Amino acid sequence: MAAELPFEKSITELRKKIDELKRFGEEKGIDFSDEISRLEQRYKQLEDELYSELTPAQKMHLARHQQRPTSLDFIQTIFTDFIELHGDRLFADDLAIVGGLAKLGGVPVTVVGHQRGKDTRDNIARFFGSPHPEGFRKALRLMQQANKFKRPIITFIDTKGAYPGNTAEERGQSEAIARNLREMATFGVPVICVVIGEGGSGGALALGVGNRVLMLENAIYSVISPNGAASILWKDASKADQAAEAMKITAKDLLEFEVIEEIIPEPQGGAHRDLHQQSDSIREALTRHLQELSRFSAEELIEDRYQKFRKIGTFSTIQRAEEPSVESANV
Repeated sequence: MAAELPFEKSITELRKKIDELKRFGEEKGIDFSDEISRLEQRYKQLEDELYSELTPAQKMHLARHQQRPTSLDFIQTIFTDFIELHGDRLFADDLAIVGGLAKLGGVPVTVVGHQRGKDTRDNIARFFGSPHPEGFRKALRLMQQANKFKRPIITFIDTKGAYPGNTAEERGQSEAIARNLREMATFGVPVICVVIGEGGSGGALALGVGNRVLMLENAIYSVISPNGAASILWKDASKADQAAEAMKITAKDLLEFEVIEEIIPEPQGGAHRDLHQQSDSIREALTRHLQELSRFSAEELIEDRYQKFRKIGTFSTIQRAEEPSVESANV
């Protein structure tokens, strides 16, 4: 196992013991099959127990796993005939956003997503998946093109948030995000959003206004990153695990709140364990929802999207006994 997380230490050590025993038996010509079988059963039991009861903090770490598949990984395995398009036609090409034309089961679509780097050099080039305004404007340009030519839009969400530096603010970060929210709400084509890793703050919302919002089982989605919340609440970003426990950011929580429509299961141990199995699950969900939405007219899609977000969140009002009624107030 590569790049194990701290909470996986117990099964990692057992896996190493099993591998060492196998290797020793092969070198010395000794049959340890019974002992190996017993340890394999124990390993499977521990693995099932560990991954069936993950805490929100543990899911946060899985969502941020350095080997977790990125948008481009999924685009290349789920879609065919992908042609990447670049630039916002205003300033530059932000590598933190990728997108272009592709086919899903033979159906032409436009796909857009956040893109984290694979190594330090790539992460620096892609700003660790945190877009500048030109990234959001590139995404909007591609989505507007899709709307013009009646192509469904699929977005992959995976960012800690929009880039927070001076350069982004100088070029209109908040305006770019707000424009995406407004424009995505008006598209007359199906829009399906998939949270594949970490969906944080406005950087995630700028690609998240869809008829259907889906989440991978171990992904997280929140109005602010747990690190940011910890910095504000406790003046200590290292308390991100504590913030994650309190923020209701897991797929299960958000399905209960009706923020998302479906949880896409992951291979045991996380999406990075089996890219192709995970891609098959995403492809099936996308195809199913796209078939359903394809029966809607442009007006129905806009109304469906409006109602989806309109119903999120509930509140109640209580009139105190001493307060005058509306009728008496008008007298």
